[in-house]
Amino acid sequence: MIETHPFGSFIPQNAKYLILGSFTTKEAYNGQQEKYVWFYSNGGRNNFWPILEVIYGVNLKTRVEMQDFLTSLKVALADIIYQCERKKSSNLDVSLTNIVYAIDDVTGIITNNPIEKIFFTSRFVENRFRRIFKEVIKKHSEIELIT
Repeated sequence: MIETHPFGSFIPQNAKYLILGSFTTKEAYNGQQEKYVWFYSNGGRNNFWPILEVIYGVNLKTRVEMQDFLTSLKVALADIIYQCERKKSSNLDVSLTNIVYAIDDVTGIITNNPIEKIFFTSRFVENRFRRIFKEVIKKHSEIELIT
């Protein structure tokens, strides 16, 4: 089954940092493709938001709290994959097939914002970004790439 990314990117005004992931989890859909219930890894076994809560001493339980927090830090969130299929219903990056990359979306974030650093959530994301966005990297060589 082909899945389309359910919530697109989050880009606060004048974002300086971009966190790039691969694709949302299968659990993000509450059994229905039309209704997503999570926002960038805020569920399941992922500890992204709980770690940020501890580090910054904030409460990040709702989408509004998460977006307000990211806005205050000038952090954008995006995934490099727009559409894909999963092998064996797995969330692992290596199980994603028939991938359609979010080229216009990611390029637009980098081109239209004063991005200083891009943080990759995995080596998979970094490797795909470096391969698919070669021209963007060359054009914006001042951006620091961090895995």
